[in-house]
Amino acid sequence: MEVVYEDNHIIVVNKAPGEIVQGDKTGDTPLVESVRAYIKEKYAKPGNVFCGLVHRLDRPVAGLVVFARTSKALSRMNELFRNGGVRKTYWAITRNAPRQPQERLTHWITSVERNNKSYASLRPVAGAKEASLSYRHIASSDRYHLLEINLETGRKHQIRVQLSSIGCPVRGDLKYGDKRSNPDGSISLMARHIEFVHPVSGEPLSLTAPLPAADKLWQVLESQINN
Repeated sequence: MEVVYEDNHIIVVNKAPGEIVQGDKTGDTPLVESVRAYIKEKYAKPGNVFCGLVHRLDRPVAGLVVFARTSKALSRMNELFRNGGVRKTYWAITRNAPRQPQERLTHWITSVERNNKSYASLRPVAGAKEASLSYRHIASSDRYHLLEINLETGRKHQIRVQLSSIGCPVRGDLKYGDKRSNPDGSISLMARHIEFVHPVSGEPLSLTAPLPAADKLWQVLESQINN
């Protein structure tokens, strides 16, 4: 487990692709339990250890996840997320270049539990929720493209389905239209950066996740930024 930041109130972890954030029917150990065990061991905490889940990432996605170490921090972080006080930046690798180098996308997204999939429409439909993001095309290699995405809303599979809707499915994301899987079962999407005001101290925090080491394409594309 890779800890990016921690203090008495919050802990921010760089989630590996394939990890689940909270328990599901697979029975695999979720990240929240790994964080709880880490806190218990490092600080020799007796009894049950508080570890509040603030937000989630899809299982095949890598990057920053925030956990609260106190109930005060949890309630305040929940409020920050609810009121748009958290700025989240994602990186995505796609095989296709978007038609526009940068754009703001708005769709209405419907989630279907039966197949665990979301669907995007350009017009409001019954039961759908409005979803917005903006992206910039920041680098390219011979075959792939790197997009930087600022997420404005937090709908299920939002980035994946919105990029797919403009013909740019995330590399490895078979569910949303890519043609080949990644060798490790991940998709090339990561929560790269997060900014918010610390829920207790009031100090601004700006945190960046290391790039996935197992997939060198991330480093290749990063080296092309501004080239």
